Amino acid sequence: MALPPDETRKGLWYALGCYTIWGFFPLYWYPINHSAITADQLLAQRIVWSAVFACTLLLASRQAGALLTAVRQPKVLGIFTLSGICIGVNWLVYLWAVTHQHVLDASLGYFISPLFNILLGRMVLHETLNRTQQIAIVLAAIGVVWLAVLSGSIPWVALMLALSFGCYGLLRKIAPLAPLPGLVLETLLMLPFAAAYLAYCAYGGHLVFSQLTPLQLGILIGSGVATTVPLVLFAAGAKRIPLSTLGVIQFETPTLQMLLGLLLFGEAFHLNRFIGYVWVWLGIAVYLYGLYQNSRRASTLTIHPQK
Repeated sequence: MALPPDETRKGLWYALGCYTIWGFFPLYWYPINHSAITADQLLAQRIVWSAVFACTLLLASRQAGALLTAVRQPKVLGIFTLSGICIGVNWLVYLWAVTHQHVLDASLGYFISPLFNILLGRMVLHETLNRTQQIAIVLAAIGVVWLAVLSGSIPWVALMLALSFGCYGLLRKIAPLAPLPGLVLETLLMLPFAAAYLAYCAYGGHLVFSQLTPLQLGILIGSGVATTVPLVLFAAGAKRIPLSTLGVIQFETPTLQMLLGLLLFGEAFHLNRFIGYVWVWLGIAVYLYGLYQNSRRASTLTIHPQK
């Protein structure tokens, strides 16, 4: 069922907000890159602090009732268990990539992910695409294939990021729970495993926490806020706009990550890679033009309804 234009517009802004935040994530995690903490411990810490902040936000917004209702429904628990697994895998692979100087590989993953989102929207949710949108997707797909071929091998990091996040987006779109309670349920389902792993690390004497600098500790603790806010925005956007549109807007994230990897982190970048990005950007431009045309057409029909 189509949502009112105002709700769709909100969904677009929510999506733009979350993808902008994610685009600058490599900059947020950068001070931890050269610390002793590993990606698996970083993931566990991120889950714990996300659970703390998300639960605090839930209580402050007085939405705990929805969560209590959800935990008594096996189907809802099943959906959020799967979404928790998907986002957990995504976080682990991404944190490994940014802490091992593979920002451009992560960027490629988030270039592939939108196409996977669009495919899921078409095959699972039966979303329709007009001719302009189809052309846009073909252009973006050419760029993604070009970038993947340039890697010279199977881009495992990119594929894992794309598949895990694409499935997560689909699950959050069909999940029968509001964005914030849903996120809290996800993190609470992951929390026992994260806490148990950190306890195991502490028992073995290789828990990295006190060895971090004050800045690194602040980033670790603040990861709860940095994780929760964009995920709530993402879930709110996914409820309001088609998965295909959500996918195309997602190209903003890898574009920003690519610019950070190139301009700030000094990763290798060649003309052939730039050509792939140009194809993707052209596809985005065509898709956005199609959305603009549809918006104008809808406005015209509203002002001058057919008699």
